[in-house]
Amino acid sequence: MIKSLKYTRNIGIMAHIDAGKTTTTERILFYTGITHRMGEVHDGAATMDWMVQEQERGITITSAATTTFWKYNNEDYKINIIDTPGHVDFTVEVERSLRVLDGAVAVFCAVGGVEPQSETVWRQADRYRVPRIGFVNKMDRSGADFLSVISQIHEKLGANPVPLQIPIGREETFRGVVDLVDMQAMIWHEGQQGVTYERQDIPADLVEEAREWRGKLIESVADADDSILERYLDDPDSITNDQLSNAIRKATIQMSVVPVMCGAAFKNKGIQRLLDAVVAFLPSPVDIDSVKGINPRNDETVERKPEASEPLAALAFKIATDPFVGRLAFLRVYSGKIEAGSNVLNVRTGKKERVTRLYQMHANKQNPKNFIGAGDICAAVGFKNLRTGDTLCDEKKPILLESISFPEPVIGIAIEPKTQNDLDKLGIALNKLSEEDPTFRVKYDEQSGQTLINGMGELHLEILVDRLKREFKVECSQGAPQVAYKEAVTASVEHRELFRKQSGGRGKFADIVVRISPADEGYRGLQFVDEIKGGNIPKEYIPSVQKGFAEAMQNGVLAGFPLENLKVVLLDGSFHSVDSDSLSFEIAAKQAFRHALPKTKPVLLEPIMKVEVITPEEYMGDVISDFNKRRGHVEKMEGKAGARLIRARVPLAEQFGYVTVLRTLTSGRATSTMEFSHYERVSDDIARKLLDSSTGQKESA
Repeated sequence: MIKSLKYTRNIGIMAHIDAGKTTTTERILFYTGITHRMGEVHDGAATMDWMVQEQERGITITSAATTTFWKYNNEDYKINIIDTPGHVDFTVEVERSLRVLDGAVAVFCAVGGVEPQSETVWRQADRYRVPRIGFVNKMDRSGADFLSVISQIHEKLGANPVPLQIPIGREETFRGVVDLVDMQAMIWHEGQQGVTYERQDIPADLVEEAREWRGKLIESVADADDSILERYLDDPDSITNDQLSNAIRKATIQMSVVPVMCGAAFKNKGIQRLLDAVVAFLPSPVDIDSVKGINPRNDETVERKPEASEPLAALAFKIATDPFVGRLAFLRVYSGKIEAGSNVLNVRTGKKERVTRLYQMHANKQNPKNFIGAGDICAAVGFKNLRTGDTLCDEKKPILLESISFPEPVIGIAIEPKTQNDLDKLGIALNKLSEEDPTFRVKYDEQSGQTLINGMGELHLEILVDRLKREFKVECSQGAPQVAYKEAVTASVEHRELFRKQSGGRGKFADIVVRISPADEGYRGLQFVDEIKGGNIPKEYIPSVQKGFAEAMQNGVLAGFPLENLKVVLLDGSFHSVDSDSLSFEIAAKQAFRHALPKTKPVLLEPIMKVEVITPEEYMGDVISDFNKRRGHVEKMEGKAGARLIRARVPLAEQFGYVTVLRTLTSGRATSTMEFSHYERVSDDIARKLLDSSTGQKESA
């Protein structure tokens, strides 16, 4: 048993697609004794890629959790690891994992360096203030350049990378590293799966370079530790290895530096030292200290320390469906302890939930536990109504932790079940998938009778449809991908809506005066302002007006697309002492929306994607002219490892099937990545075509 939380680490492995995250995690499991053979991604045998779709495609789709142990300085450390996906379509998995982690290992490819998804996950880690260490992987590959990656981390990510090692050899001659803390060389023995390595004196040709980098290391961490700075100025050689390690740890936790290691996970080089760095430099739950939340009963800020004696506070960061145990909820326990068989309060619903069983996870295998204490990560079974981001706590001492924010889906497809039997199963399956994945939305279009599913990209939806077939045995036909357009208002208008209905007996009456305009900058959703004075509309009816507008925003007046934001100011109105009720005011708000919006000069918005292409120089002209045909805007071009990097912003509507076109243009030698950037107004002529086609579709339906 771990004696103290001081010896626990909750870390994530994060990176761009193909940087080698899963391979790095597989090596960690091998060296810590959890697995006895190394699973390879390209063989479809990686332990952490347990889904069939992951094994077939050689990519990570879901974040998998595992627990392992590592001995460092004669102490046993417990490490909870979450291996996160690199593909931008599954960025939600990274987002929710980082929310509950104390530290992260950012893996970079020694050839590719800092790639687009590296930047995305880095920003996510910044948002949640997660300290991290870097691992430059694939040092054995042709074109590997450790120092180039260090400068890219500094320039592109705005971080302060500090090498803790410098490589010995490069590309196929890479055989070890110089450790800048203890100033020794580590050489791995070939042919022994990297289990054994030898400490040697630093090779003569690297001594000067090692001294120079050690000096830079001390300078970088001296800001976090004044005693190191004094010693460095007086006598740099008097700084002991332990003092330097402590200063690196302090600076890493303060996020003033990012220690960087290097290695070649596939060739089993550098993983043991990476594990040493995880326990030496990344924070334990104790270092992170207390978590803050709000008491839902009085809205006061409360704190919970990571101690078993504190009241329970836990966050559900992932819901997964397991074929054997049903719905699994992944939890991070911040304080107190959660016990199998106990009752806990779900703050969102205000209801008690029973925890029937608790598990410590190893990929998709479960090890049963009687209880899980503060600072740990586990999976629980038995919850009836639990969603991602819900807080679970002691019912006598409630606390609401900050939830997790998720991006909006940008692409959708229509699906139809093939048989009546499939129709019955489809609703249950879609419900389970949307519980698991907050970026997956399901909508039923009453006009066309179709079920529409929305996600983050073509691959995301492809995987979801594949899972419907395999996991839930639902056969579906699917339509062509549809872009998730939105609508926006561009002008302000005042409008009076009088709703009156008399049908014998008690009637309906509501009268509202509203000003409708674009929302203030940075505002998403409905910005509702109540300016009613003198009780012209009773207080109890005002939430109904707000609800009416919020629901109406789901279907705009141009083509039925949702509105991204809207500002509604309730200025005046009147009511009837007998005929007025909440429903009357809700209906009045919906009618006001329909009648007033055409006067606000509504426009269509389309999702714009950030696209990066790495191509050999000779195809650059073809790639750029293809972007121009797609209404793209090329922002930047630069040289990168013997090729050209082109960055552009392109409407998503023009990007369907782009990978195939790019392969044809460049004889299969270019690679591309795409992620959502922002919404932008559609030009009038294209908007006209879109509106004509959507009108035609509705008439034919």
